Order: sequence, then structure tokens, then C-alpha cells
Amino acid sequence: MAEILTQSEIDVLLAALSTGTIDVEEVKSEEKKRKVRTYDFRRPNKFSKDQVRTLVMLHENFARLLSTSLSTYLRTVVRAEVASVDQLTYEEFAKSLQNPTIMNILSLKPLEGNVIFEFSPNLAFAMIDRLLGGPGNSLERTRELTDIEQAVVKRIIQKAFPNIREAWGFVADLNPAYEGIEMNPLFTQIVPPTDMVILITLEVRVAESRGLLNICLPFAVLEPLLDHLNAQFWFASAKRAATPENLAALQERLSAAKVQVSVELGRTSISVKEFLGLRKGDVIQLDQPVKKPMLVRVGNNDKFTAFPGLVGSKLAIQIHEVLEEGGDTSE
Repeated sequence: MAEILTQSEIDVLLAALSTGTIDVEEVKSEEKKRKVRTYDFRRPNKFSKDQVRTLVMLHENFARLLSTSLSTYLRTVVRAEVASVDQLTYEEFAKSLQNPTIMNILSLKPLEGNVIFEFSPNLAFAMIDRLLGGPGNSLERTRELTDIEQAVVKRIIQKAFPNIREAWGFVADLNPAYEGIEMNPLFTQIVPPTDMVILITLEVRVAESRGLLNICLPFAVLEPLLDHLNAQFWFASAKRAATPENLAALQERLSAAKVQVSVELGRTSISVKEFLGLRKGDVIQLDQPVKKPMLVRVGNNDKFTAFPGLVGSKLAIQIHEVLEEGGDTSE
């Protein structure tokens, strides 16, 4: 909203104009002057603001997928979120890294060239410690990885490949592949030092430890996809994604999910004295009639009724009835 002048301020302004303190022509000429914006030819911006916003949305989706997959793989709570997105030269990126660090070099076929997934050492050692049976603590002093630790980091990166494919699926069909690992950033030159890259920094928390995951994407690698890196293409692709094939793939994933199934054999009531007096071999009589089907629960919900039986030498049940969807018969 424009600033509203008071009557006293208007009087002062008119007095300044009448006395010549303010030159009207000078004010007009200053408004007509062209505003100059500083431009550094050594660091030309290759990505537009719209393309950067699309990359932010893409990697926010990747961070959510990565959090889920790593939580399952490491068997602990993992949270990842986009911390920053910057454009800079590859030389500036390499000089900003500590030595040693963990630089994972990947290819994204059919794109030409390589990209870098760089773990901060404290994050890498926290994940290694968790996978090798520890609580997920990092080392106090950083060092280079051993051969076994490099193999563990490689497996962690490979676990993220499906997340990369899914996150980039709206833009292109990419096939990530692991190309190698390097500890010294000065020995890794995937593009010339003056080439522009976009750096996506993710903050990752593993249990009580935290660190940064830097994703370095050279402009030369992403150049074939620049036309697709805009919000209009992103949302149009997202709408087209609801195809029967994608729905079938989602249903297949849900079908493969593991759920807890339990069968209630019956119920009874006994006194504390009877409970304390139980010994091995004692029999507890339940209130479940033999000819009445038992209740089968999926999670905490009652879903089926079934009769007990045997399959070979193993205990089994035979589904008798499917309860109504969402029904919970427990009182």
C-alpha cells in the first residue's frame, strides 16, 4: 500500500517546491534512469527461478521418499528435508567440502555425465554404525572409510535409487547407476572447474545424529531436461500420472506390505490365585465353543472369522467369513 502523507507533510513538500529546495526536473530524471543490475560473467546463472523452484519441489519429494526408505533400511527414525538450493561453479562446490569427505559418483542414464551425492562424514559414520549394529552414533574424529565401510555406503546409496527414479519420474525416466566413491574432493572432477552446477543440500537426521547430504547436479547434465523443469510441466505430468498402470503398481506395493495378523482362540476369567498357581502342563478352559468360528484381527481391526485346523504339521486357520469393511466387532 502506498504511504499516505499527512496535511503537515504535504505543506512541507509544497513549501520545498516553491522555494526551489526540491527540483522537479531532477526528480523526474532520476526516475527515468535505467536501473543497472550487477552481473558476474564468471558465474552466470544457468537456471531460471522457475526451474529452481521445480528442482526444489522435486527434491522435497525425494527427501520424503528417502526418509521412508532409509528408516526401513536402518531400522531407526530418519528425517530428511531440503535445507538450501544454490547455483555456483563446480570449483566453489569442491572447495566448500571438507577433506576427507564421502563423494559418491552416480550416472543418470540416459543423461550424459555424472552427478555427485556427497555425505558429510558424521552422517555417513552414523548410518554405518547403525547398519553394523550400533545405536547410530558418529565418530568424534573424521577419517577415510575402510573398504568394508565403502561397501556399506555403496549399499545405502543404492537403496536410494528407487527414490531417485520415482522423484524424477514426472520429468524424465532416469536409471541411476553407481560409478565410484572418492574421499578427496580435489581428486573428483566430473566437469570443468568453471562450469555451473546446482547444489541441493538436504539435512538428514539419523536417530540422534545429523548431517548434510549435498546433491551436485551439473548444468551440462541437466541441460536436455531444462524444458521440462518448469511448474506447468510438473503439474501436468502429475495429473497424467494417475493411469491404470500407475494405480496397478501402487496396488502391488500395498499388497506386498506386511501387516500383523492375530487369531483370538477364546476368552476366560480366572482369579489372581489361580493365575499365580499355573504350572507347565496346566489347561485353561476357554469360553470359545468348538463349532463357533474364531475372530481374526488385522492390526487392531476385526476382519475375518475362521476355524482352526492343520496344514501338514503346522497350525492353520480356514477363513469362514469376511466382516464388513471397517467393522470392529470388539466391544
